Amino acid sequence: MTDQPIALVTGAASGIGRATVLRLLGEGAAVLATDRNGAGLQETAKLADAGGRLHLLEQDVGAETAPEQAVDQAIAAFGRLDWLVNNAGIGGARAVHDTADADLDRYLAINVRSVFRFSRAAVRVMQPGRGSIVNLASVFGIVGYPGSSAYSTAKAAVIGLTHQMAADYGPQGIRVNAVAPGLIETAMTAERIATSPRYKALMRDTTPFPRHGQPEDIANAIHFLCSERAAFINGHVLVVDGGWSVTNYIAGAPPA
Repeated sequence: MTDQPIALVTGAASGIGRATVLRLLGEGAAVLATDRNGAGLQETAKLADAGGRLHLLEQDVGAETAPEQAVDQAIAAFGRLDWLVNNAGIGGARAVHDTADADLDRYLAINVRSVFRFSRAAVRVMQPGRGSIVNLASVFGIVGYPGSSAYSTAKAAVIGLTHQMAADYGPQGIRVNAVAPGLIETAMTAERIATSPRYKALMRDTTPFPRHGQPEDIANAIHFLCSERAAFINGHVLVVDGGWSVTNYIAGAPPA
């Protein structure tokens, strides 16, 4: 085994997860890619054409044995684990009064509990001074967004977990950071922009940048935080949203 970084990426069958796998492989890493969507994983592998540097694992991140299964397979395939990207998650939500207990539990289980459990499994095997964990948060975990209670709650919890783990494992040289995407163009968001005037007004028309974010934009940020170029960055939440969360911008507003 060479000294190439060894990464585990969850939610790797499409979107940000797929783009992250392709970016890490392109930078010379070896990757274990997991997802419940086996066909999507196979498509990721076809796009990667990475040979022995990519292994696939079809699994549900919410399954009881999923974290240990993924970590064990990464070590069996590549000898160790250096980077964990907790990307798997579910989107969309409703306001508190329209959210059933079962829906709340589902968001917390997939978007928070799986991050906690995969991170716990990973830090137990990461070598001191080498490990890096990147969690996928969201601008909705930082800024309130109408009608997104369970999702926003879960992503805010991911940010809190990121801060806590940075304090707990930073002394071992294991860095823990997060990326908080804004509007990223995927099949789901493209449909919402096309069919929902409300979503378009709240997200696209309030982003002061001349294009939508792409999955590759988030993959670039993830790779940076994993890499040695971010060697003294720990506990940080890197917002990648084209300025949406820090401006009061409306497309087409009259000039000053």
